[in-house]
Amino acid sequence: MNYKQRLLKDRDALQELISIAKESNSAVELDQSKVGRLSRMDSLQKQAMSQEVDRRRHMELARIIAALRRIEQDEFGYCITCGEEIEGERLKLNPSLPQCSKCAKG
Repeated sequence: MNYKQRLLKDRDALQELISIAKESNSAVELDQSKVGRLSRMDSLQKQAMSQEVDRRRHMELARIIAALRRIEQDEFGYCITCGEEIEGERLKLNPSLPQCSKCAKG
């Protein structure tokens, strides 16, 4: 599978996960007469964790879309910071990474 096909597959999978999560997320009931304090705290914690997972999925989706754009512009595989070629092993692990390992370490 080439990088573009893999990125498209990953993009579609992430979009599906985001869509499913959006449908299943609901507001936490804060009425103490209906829900106990510990249950409410547990619900708030689960909601915060769900929001963080959603945030990370959106960040990864943005990286994938940017990588697909770099492919279309014949800039894929080159570090966006230094312009050097990104290591092949690094791209095999995650083709959406925009930087070489040297620049990513910072």
